[in-house]
Amino acid sequence: MTLNFLNEKAVNRSLVRNILSLFLLQGVNYLLPLFTLPYLVRTLGTENFGRLGFCSAFIQYFVLLVDYGFNLSATRVLASQKQNQEKLSSTFWNIMACKTILGLLGALILLALIDTVPTLKSNQGILQFAYIQVVGTILLPIWFFQGLEKIDKFAACSLAAKILILPTIFFFVQKPEDVELAAALQGITTLSSGLFAIGFIYHKKMIKWAYPSLKEIKTQLTEGWHVFLSTAATSLYTTCTTVILGFLTNSSAVGHFVAADKIRQAVQGLISPISQALYPRINALVEQDLTAAFKLIRKLLLRQGIATAILSTLLFIYAPLIVETTYGANHQETTLVLQLLAPLPLLTGLSNVFGIQTMLPLGMSDLFSRILIISSICSIIFVLPLSAHLGAKGAAISVLFTECLVTCSMGWAIYKRKIPILHLSSQHLNRK
Repeated sequence: MTLNFLNEKAVNRSLVRNILSLFLLQGVNYLLPLFTLPYLVRTLGTENFGRLGFCSAFIQYFVLLVDYGFNLSATRVLASQKQNQEKLSSTFWNIMACKTILGLLGALILLALIDTVPTLKSNQGILQFAYIQVVGTILLPIWFFQGLEKIDKFAACSLAAKILILPTIFFFVQKPEDVELAAALQGITTLSSGLFAIGFIYHKKMIKWAYPSLKEIKTQLTEGWHVFLSTAATSLYTTCTTVILGFLTNSSAVGHFVAADKIRQAVQGLISPISQALYPRINALVEQDLTAAFKLIRKLLLRQGIATAILSTLLFIYAPLIVETTYGANHQETTLVLQLLAPLPLLTGLSNVFGIQTMLPLGMSDLFSRILIISSICSIIFVLPLSAHLGAKGAAISVLFTECLVTCSMGWAIYKRKIPILHLSSQHLNRK
């Protein structure tokens, strides 16, 4: 019997619950830090806040390594194992083993880099404390809850942990020299979320112990490879921009860029819950009812496109007010950077539908990865001269250029293959 997505009330209730839970989770991840950002900027000063931003950005490479691609690849696998606790348990422990191995590898790489790179050596303490976030990411099983479409449970764990840790930043970080402590507390927030979530899984007996196997670990790493490549490539024009800016300019420029980008991320985070909640559903529909899948993707493209266009416009217009309200007066550089970054919610909203929601479910992961890798190489070409000559503004321009390239490339790939999210009347599908 053909699955009718729009008429299944129980399915819709589950979807709405997951969307609302992801909104809560995004609020926790992006909006709660906005309460601490103004305090950190004023307490640490622009220079030390820039050092913290540089180190946090650098540590994201190791967070990326540990996440690998499991948030998408494992979600697909778990979505088909919901009723089989044996398989769920095996998948869970094998992925946790993968993440632990990658985390240990990352720690060794970080120590080696600190010993050989002067800029990293001068920030050794901040980097080491910031690595707590990587340990927390190893324990963070968002992929497990998302695959089971029980993201509301994870959101509750994350909210509880972060609300408990949030006041400690105001209590312990009192002067510019507390920058290392600030890095540690940010990492402890992630660690606490992971511990709460693991505790919930154990308490509810959602899984049982299963010995990881080398064969399954290799399988999980293989299945997540293309997603890892794509996220690694994406990080080259997001995280890497901050890191390159730190190497080429100074901590103040990094501070302005990070301060603006945090606001951009918070605004952009408002739309990701819908696409995150729909991703496992679209994957299921591609296997069961391709016509219904395309109908859902078209609806997402239209609504997400309109919503992100409105968000980008408002962000550009009200950037001066937002920056002054968040960070105080005399942050004109941050305001200009934020206005340059304002189109990103629209661009990433479109590229998310083209790439994550369409290309990956249709088996176009190779092309998806190639687009992101080529765009990332172009990003390096953009960011080096622009950052060197224009500082934080140049970094923002390079991110904007690169995201335009990604969105246009993915849109063109879908258009050329007559995939019916842009060709409404077409029935042709080329999955090559």
